[in-house]
Amino acid sequence: MEQTTLPDVLTLEEVSTYLRLPAETVLRQTLQGNIPGRKIEEYWRFLKDAIDDWLRSQSSRTVLLMQASALADDDSLTELRATIYQARERSEVDEESDA
Repeated sequence: MEQTTLPDVLTLEEVSTYLRLPAETVLRQTLQGNIPGRKIEEYWRFLKDAIDDWLRSQSSRTVLLMQASALADDDSLTELRATIYQARERSEVDEESDA
């Protein structure tokens, strides 16, 4: 695999490529304060070291939740979830009684 040297300060597109996420996801996560970045006039800039530190500091649960939030507006997830539970012959809710 070819290694590319990245600059110390990255653009939104470079961070998107580096994280292997859509630019829209990176921007949304940055606006929510989840990914460290700064807007300078109309341009977003990210310190590569800050991105690396952020990646190292994230628990696997946090990373999974962030990735899942990228799919939050996908209308097909409800149907997909129902199909999975039906194939497993399980209910989506716990049907055990507390009695």
